[in-house]
Amino acid sequence: MTRRAVVTGASTGIGEATVAALRGSGWDVVAVARRAERLAAVEEATGATAFAADLTKRADVDALAGWLGETGGVHALVQVAGGARGSDRVEDGDPADWQWMFDANVLSTQRLVAALLPLLRRAAAADGHADLLFVTSTAAQGAYPGGAGYNAAKAGEAMIAHALRLELNGEPIRVVEVAPGMVHTEEFSLNRLGGDRAAADRVYADVPAPLVAADVADVIAYALNAPGHVNLDLITMRPVAQSAQHLLARGPLRVRE
Repeated sequence: MTRRAVVTGASTGIGEATVAALRGSGWDVVAVARRAERLAAVEEATGATAFAADLTKRADVDALAGWLGETGGVHALVQVAGGARGSDRVEDGDPADWQWMFDANVLSTQRLVAALLPLLRRAAAADGHADLLFVTSTAAQGAYPGGAGYNAAKAGEAMIAHALRLELNGEPIRVVEVAPGMVHTEEFSLNRLGGDRAAADRVYADVPAPLVAADVADVIAYALNAPGHVNLDLITMRPVAQSAQHLLARGPLRVRE
């Protein structure tokens, strides 16, 4: 049986890498993002099916759910879409940035779950189990200066996963949370810092081997490909150079003598 996954945020970064990883392990994949032109490139490179949608719009989410129902259903939702805007202290934060982060990380997740859960239940009834997987962040687990808006948004998304695991108890639907720390991707810090390339590059400067998108995608694929009775509730992953959200080594890692 070929299983089908919906991967959001699929036009770049972790989402794009997850599409490739799942396709490589035999999944049918529906790649979802706003930017149709970038999705077309992902479709050509991986053999996934592109579906352009803005997940902050209920009509787009409903259209996705309707199309999935007509074309074969869905066995797994991999919610990667989201992001951060700004790195200001609480007193200096722009409420518009905070609103965007809440919409993109929390409300979009709720919309997707509400729209796709009936299809996931149908797949679980027919094929044994289905999956909800959320890519949150270590920012959901601990605050840091300049991160409060993103901390709050990702903590909110994490709470959706935690509550769903309780609400779906007794059903053959796994709820998995993957919480990465520092991941060096093409756009995350650039978008967060308003397109300032120099500032984005400084985030990763001299950090030995930060995670890359493929590292996270490998973990996502592992979780989804695990036996159906195995649920990986929470996977926290960081580069070795990042011991905690606030503790980051820069420069070569060395053994103490």
